[in-house]
Amino acid sequence: MTDAARGHSTATLYESSAGTARACDPELRAAWPGARVAGPAFTVQGIGGDNLALHRAVAQAPAGSVLVADLQGARHGHWGEILAVAAQQRGILGLVVDGGVRDTAEQASLEFPVFARHITVVGTGKDHPGHLDVPVRVGGAVVHPGDLVVGDADGVIVVPAEAVAETLDRSDDRVAAEQRALEAVRAGVTTLEYYRLGRRKTP
Repeated sequence: MTDAARGHSTATLYESSAGTARACDPELRAAWPGARVAGPAFTVQGIGGDNLALHRAVAQAPAGSVLVADLQGARHGHWGEILAVAAQQRGILGLVVDGGVRDTAEQASLEFPVFARHITVVGTGKDHPGHLDVPVRVGGAVVHPGDLVVGDADGVIVVPAEAVAETLDRSDDRVAAEQRALEAVRAGVTTLEYYRLGRRKTP
């Protein structure tokens, strides 16, 4: 499957978005080293301490989507190995959850990318169905269904669906410019020289 972010990092996309991308709280981090995800959001509004909404989302989300769940930052293990396997069977690309998860070693073995606020073994109930495919707030960022969600070692960002194409094109240009800068620096040019920093302005 083609990477929905063209392989660009969260930092590159955020800087290239002309202010349209939203960064989630830095506390939302990869649950295991090397996790990376990029795809359109399938949103979940649940209740902290209950994971029935996530079970429903796994059953209904289209293949190629990323689950993005607001669980009020609750310190419960809302997601674990069984849900990760179920999600993979459905073609779901990963999970971003404002709440807690567990079974991180198992999910690393599965290579199922998860980004969460907490890692915890505290259990959950299964009583509240929640709401699916509605706007949610995750890590302080509003996420609408279909927005591009990207997570990597630097954090999680959200690019509005209507700004994705332009942001990706600008990211391509930014990476090309950065490669030229790296070539110059490796050839001995200082960053001060390359970026023309610190020069006195002529009166």
